[in-house]
Amino acid sequence: MNRSSVERLEEFPERGLFWAKEQFETALSQTEEYVREKPAQSLLYAFIVGYILNRLPIGRILGGLLRLLAVALKPAILIYGATKLYQAAQEEE
Repeated sequence: MNRSSVERLEEFPERGLFWAKEQFETALSQTEEYVREKPAQSLLYAFIVGYILNRLPIGRILGGLLRLLAVALKPAILIYGATKLYQAAQEEE
């Protein structure tokens, strides 16, 4: 890799973090504007979302996702290791 490619790769996580921070701040400011313009409607929406989240079996959903992740992680690690072995064999040739 040449020097400019390495520098771009080093800057990538920083740019991604900066972009995510900007997006979060934009969403937060838009939400604040909306709440200031329509407080009663915002309160109603918050109540409805809170009620729905209270009724959802979030613990079961997260537990199921974690079990699925644990099952899928083993083949993913195996495939990753096989890929690295293949790359190492190709570099030796």
